[in-house]
Amino acid sequence: DALSCAKQAGFAGMELCIGTAGVLTPQTTQKECEAIRGQIQASGLIVETLASGMSWGLNPTSNDASIREQSIQAHADALQRAAWLGCKAMLFVPGVVKSPICPDIVRYDIAVARAREAVKKLLDVAERVGVDLCLENVWNGMFYSPLEFNDFVDSFKSKRLGVYFDVGNGLGYHQHPPHWIELIGPRLRRVHIKDFKDSFGWLGSYSFCDLGAGMVPWAETMAALRAAGYQGTLVAEMMPWDPGMLARTSAALDIIMKM
Repeated sequence: DALSCAKQAGFAGMELCIGTAGVLTPQTTQKECEAIRGQIQASGLIVETLASGMSWGLNPTSNDASIREQSIQAHADALQRAAWLGCKAMLFVPGVVKSPICPDIVRYDIAVARAREAVKKLLDVAERVGVDLCLENVWNGMFYSPLEFNDFVDSFKSKRLGVYFDVGNGLGYHQHPPHWIELIGPRLRRVHIKDFKDSFGWLGSYSFCDLGAGMVPWAETMAALRAAGYQGTLVAEMMPWDPGMLARTSAALDIIMKM
């Protein structure tokens, strides 16, 4: 159904998401993945990436060692499913220091050390199955500087590790998306786009909105992506869902990609 809806709305591709429950999980069999892969190939759409939000419930930097172990195993299994599905890259949230959608609070240096351990183990799997492991800049209390993010990625010296850059997320911590793209440079593997509105003040708010209706400088962002030589997918990560979202987002992307 998702493939059909995406195609009808004018998209060239879509992104799959894996979770601990639902259609696609770390327990989905090879046969089931290959059946989905067949549906993808028959649809004519490009499906190159697998997203995961499992780190919010299974934090790889948790203070509970058993949770860390479960998280690494779940994401290792997800990498294998990505390969079976024919995906080229998987999004991975490397851990949480503090976040509005995760109860954990972990001291920053400890979280980074644990994230390093998780990435090291997952890179072994990523290299074996041939899928890029892509770390996302997300509201998890970690890597809010592109310089720090670069140092972390570079320290592994692996061609399978890169950044899944979310254009909209940077606005949440007062960053300019085109500058991140320029600084990340060759580490940039995949791109999520979304837009936000910000109302600053004592009763300020920060919320998702339609593409083009928020604060993302789209013309500068597209120019930065082109200058960086980015040739991968642009995945619109939109929420909350409403019946007209696919059509509006597809139309907005047509405009943005011409900037």
